[in-house]
Amino acid sequence: MGWLEAIVLGIVQGLTEFLPISSSAHQSIVGQLFFGGHDPGAAFTAVTQLGTETAVILYFAKDIGRIIGRWAQSLVGRVPRDDPDARMGWLVIIGSIPIGVLGLLFEDAIDTQLRNLWITVAMLAGFGIVLWVADRVARNRYELTQLTWWDGIALGFAQALALIPGVSRSGATIAGGLFLGYKREAATRYAFLLAIPAVFISGVFKLKDIPDDPTLAWGPTILATVLAFGIGLAVIHWLLRYVSKHSFSIFVWYRLALAALVAGLLVGGVLQP
Repeated sequence: MGWLEAIVLGIVQGLTEFLPISSSAHQSIVGQLFFGGHDPGAAFTAVTQLGTETAVILYFAKDIGRIIGRWAQSLVGRVPRDDPDARMGWLVIIGSIPIGVLGLLFEDAIDTQLRNLWITVAMLAGFGIVLWVADRVARNRYELTQLTWWDGIALGFAQALALIPGVSRSGATIAGGLFLGYKREAATRYAFLLAIPAVFISGVFKLKDIPDDPTLAWGPTILATVLAFGIGLAVIHWLLRYVSKHSFSIFVWYRLALAALVAGLLVGGVLQP
C-alpha cells in the first residue's frame, strides 16, 4: 500500500464508519476499483477504525468520563447501582461481549470468506431494507437513559452482525434501537458508545498483523488512521444533527444503489468477488 492508497482509504474510512452504510464494504470496494483489485484487508480496516473511535471518545469525552466515574463509584457503593450512568457503563461492557466472542470464534472466516463481495452486496441490500423497516415502525419513544438491561444485551447482539462486511456496525445497532422503540438520536448515540470497546480491542489485536502483511506498511497505515480520525469527528457532528430531524431513508437508498452498482460490476467482471 502506497501513500495515495492510504489517503483515499483513510478518507473513505472517516466518511463511512459512522454512517449506516458499512465502512468495511466501502474499504473493500474502493480498494478493488481504484487500486488494482487490492482489498486492504481486515487488519488495515480494524487499525484505521482506531482513528474513528478516537474521534468518538473526543466527541463524547464528558459523557464517557461521567459514565466511567459513576460506574466506578457504583462498584464501591458510593453511587446506586441503578444510577443511569452506572447502568450505562455495565450495558456497554455487557453489550460488547457478543461481538468480542463471535469475532474470536470466526476470525478466520471474517478475514477471508466473509469479505466476498457477493456477500457484501447481499448485506448492503438486505440490511438496507431492514433499516428502512425499522425506521418506518419506529415509535421514537424512549431516551437513552431509559435503556433496559435486556435491550442493551439485544443491541450487543445486533452490533455483532457487523462482523459481516456490508452490514454496518452503526446501522445494525441503530436498526435494533429503532425496533425497540428508541428515538433516532438515542439509538445513534448508543451505537457510538457501544462500538468503543469492541473497535479498540479489535484494532489493537490486529496491530500484530500489520508487519506480517506484505501489502501494508506502518507509515501509510498511520496516515490513513489520522485522516479517518479528523473526518470521522466531522461526520459525528453532522450525523447527530441530521438524525434529530430526518429519517434514515437517504442511507437506505444509497445502500440499495451501491449494492446494485457493485452487483453490476461483479457480473461485468470489473470487480472480482
